[in-house]
Amino acid sequence: MTADWNASAYDRVADPQARWGAAVLDRLPLNGDETVLDAGCGTGRVTELLLGRLPRGRVVALDASAAMLAEARGRLARFGHQVDYVQADLARPLLLDRKVDAILSTATFHWVLDHDALFANLAAVLDPGSWLVAQCGGAGNVATLLDVAKSVHPGFRREHRFETAEATRERLLRTGFTDIETWLSDEPTRFEPGEPFEAFLETVCLRAFLAELTEAERRPFVEAVARRMPEPVLDYVRLNMVARRG
Repeated sequence: MTADWNASAYDRVADPQARWGAAVLDRLPLNGDETVLDAGCGTGRVTELLLGRLPRGRVVALDASAAMLAEARGRLARFGHQVDYVQADLARPLLLDRKVDAILSTATFHWVLDHDALFANLAAVLDPGSWLVAQCGGAGNVATLLDVAKSVHPGFRREHRFETAEATRERLLRTGFTDIETWLSDEPTRFEPGEPFEAFLETVCLRAFLAELTEAERRPFVEAVARRMPEPVLDYVRLNMVARRG
């Protein structure tokens, strides 16, 4: 990525990601005493909900962003030693102290370009028989926005991997997972027009490309993209996965 996240701004606008994350967490079977890896914890909004289900357990809050981890530390401070914070790239082998009993991830995997490495790295730190439950952007995610941004600035690009359910299932099989379910779900999300919509675009969807523009170019670009959108709606498509480590 070309720039770290503005974590405090993300925390203010990421209601959709938090809402999806809560639904994904509901799919993860837990007894309450497990050690769970939150793979892409962000500012800790979903991690906080996860800890609520682990009264006798622990969480490894992992993120590639130092800014996100700093925000998460503040949010989760009251949980004390129940949380370990790890800055790491999911595309590289994960150096954890011990294997974990489950992995939860929301709104993260599409930022990892090598999904074969991603799933192999997760399998390597997950105890056999344990669950991976995750959701990220899938095939067709925010397609309208990407087309509009390209029409505003021909040089627009966004590095991501929006995969199909079928390709993801095959990757999970190849990297040692069983009992696999993968599916796409449409999650069109409406925003308040004007500043709220522009703030979300600037903080989340257009962030990396904005770092490549001059300061004077950034705001006009965001405003032009918001103005050209047919309506303040992002056509989110979520890729869901539930799988057990073989």
